[in-house]
Amino acid sequence: MTILGEFALWIALPVAIWGATLGYVGGRTQRGDLVLSGERSVHAVTLLLAIAAAGVMAAFLGDRFEYWYVASYSNRELETFYKVSGLWAGQRGSLLFWALLLSIFSSICVWLNRKKNREFMPYVVGVLLTIVGFFLIVLLFADVNPFERLAFTPANGQGLNPQLQNYWMTIHPPTLYLGFTAFTIPFAFAISALLNGRLDARWIVLTRRWTLVSWLFLSVGIVFGMRWAYEELGWGGYWFWDPVENASLLPWLTATAFVHSIQIQENRGMLKIWNMSLVVLTFLLTIFATFLTRSGLIESVHSFAQELKIAYIFLSFMAALVGVSVMLILYRMPQLRSENRIESFVSRESAFLFNNLFLVGVAFAVMWGTLFPLIAEAVTGEKISVGPPFFQKVNFPIGLALLALVGIGPVIAWRHATRRNLKKNFLWPVVFGAVVVAALWSMGVRHGLAVTTWGISAFVLAVIAVEFWKGTKARARIEGEGYPQALFHLVTRNRRRWGGYIVHVGLVMIFVAFAGSAYNVDVRQHVQPGDQVEVVSPFGNTYTLTYEGLSVSVGRGQRNLDWQIIAMLSVAADGVPVGTLTTEKRQYVTTEQPMTEVGIRSVIREDLYVILSALDDPGGVLDNDPSAQGADLQVLVKPLVGWIWYGTMVLIVGTLISLWPSVDRRELERERASGSGDAERVPAGVEA
Repeated sequence: MTILGEFALWIALPVAIWGATLGYVGGRTQRGDLVLSGERSVHAVTLLLAIAAAGVMAAFLGDRFEYWYVASYSNRELETFYKVSGLWAGQRGSLLFWALLLSIFSSICVWLNRKKNREFMPYVVGVLLTIVGFFLIVLLFADVNPFERLAFTPANGQGLNPQLQNYWMTIHPPTLYLGFTAFTIPFAFAISALLNGRLDARWIVLTRRWTLVSWLFLSVGIVFGMRWAYEELGWGGYWFWDPVENASLLPWLTATAFVHSIQIQENRGMLKIWNMSLVVLTFLLTIFATFLTRSGLIESVHSFAQELKIAYIFLSFMAALVGVSVMLILYRMPQLRSENRIESFVSRESAFLFNNLFLVGVAFAVMWGTLFPLIAEAVTGEKISVGPPFFQKVNFPIGLALLALVGIGPVIAWRHATRRNLKKNFLWPVVFGAVVVAALWSMGVRHGLAVTTWGISAFVLAVIAVEFWKGTKARARIEGEGYPQALFHLVTRNRRRWGGYIVHVGLVMIFVAFAGSAYNVDVRQHVQPGDQVEVVSPFGNTYTLTYEGLSVSVGRGQRNLDWQIIAMLSVAADGVPVGTLTTEKRQYVTTEQPMTEVGIRSVIREDLYVILSALDDPGGVLDNDPSAQGADLQVLVKPLVGWIWYGTMVLIVGTLISLWPSVDRRELERERASGSGDAERVPAGVEA
């Protein structure tokens, strides 16, 4: 199977080039036979890349250490689950995996549009296969071929990085790659619209679900990475503004801006150039994130590049994409003029525009902070670092403004908001937010940024709650339905709108969690068996941790572990026993430095987080010396951190609701299929 996979990878490149050529020529000449052949090439490339990926996985599962990639990222002791994830564990496999996912999405796109939207598909096929072809060229000619053989076959491999042997890390990269590759479809339709001159809002309508799918995978992928960092890296946090973390955030920010700004084009015929630029920028940032991880230009716990040749190839490709995109936009500039103008500063158009400007501003700040050390080193020759304080100082105020716009944008009136509209939609939410701030202040909550965040969050939640209440009440009155039934039908009749509100609820929950970090509690103490560590939660309860001592597990080769030293602690909350926690030091056979495994006890309001910081005498512990039981513990209480994960679940639900076709849309499609009903364009408000 491995040999077959290697042949399939080489065959895929000429097929991709051939299919891309047919797509462009077919679009130019309007020859259906060429277009059809190009579309079939997409499916052929997908099959070939699936065979290549299966070959890599077969090499991992078969311990084929004659292959450099397998020998570098696996060994005989590695669990099967992690051998399968070896496909995306390193640079070579992840590039193949990226190309495979893109080809799968391309095949789905071609299949879904096999009988419709034919004016777009030739160039869409050409663009998609061009990008797949680029990744195949990188794989085959940039010294990153996953099927490269060693001059000899080692007896065993080096094994997988222990930090990657974590459940969240096995699903975090694939989820992000799904987000990156899914956004290629909107980009391909945008370029197709520029090439064929069909520059109304139709290409946006056709790709809206693809954009939401990409946005959902990017969102979830970022949170999966946060969860991995929280559990595995052992420093007590979930986001450190690491360069690769930042690279994954950048396309999410611009994709979020695009999701909002397209509503202005659909409803008011405005921001056409802006939207076209945003979709190009977002796609470029997905390539940039892939490039940054693999270029070797930055040092990161997430990075796995070995040499710089690939950096120049990626930079050349991105430069070519920028050049072609800019030329096409300039060429079509007359057709991209706005049909209307913003009539008032106080309007939904204005709110969405500010939303976009703030999101792009955050993206610029994050990119500048990420790249500035590289630029400074190239100019001065000195290494400098840009740490979390810079990103927090710049982005937190903008983040609060964005949070407020989450409540303002969806309900303020189009064109011009009257005083009556503002009072009707915002009076009680503003009052509720002010009451929450006053209540928190009276309870002694005085951290300015946290209180402001919670006050704005209360305002946004009140706006959303009022919207649900008004809509449900009106439907119940008009249709004579009970409130639960009216709420259900309200959402199903316009899933795009109400699903968006639910997404906003999830985002507010995440902001609430971020603000909770202002009240983290951190206690550090040296302990001997029987000692107790007391830590008071910001919510007023007291945790008492009794250190029971250390236990040892020595079993070289088992799960790639050399040894484990486990600290056991009994936990009581306000004097009531609630269980035990363990925190560990682990030595893997593939590393020289011990790793830390944290202990976490989660409840809805806070996490109790314990780190085994240091051991008095690790050698004595391994020799079962009873006097070598001393240890340094770090005990943290992290309020509301679980709301990040709960908020993400709500966000997923809201996005899935938005993705599902609304009842009105399905009924209209059935009417069209049967030849009855009005064939007018579906209003933007009922698109799912």
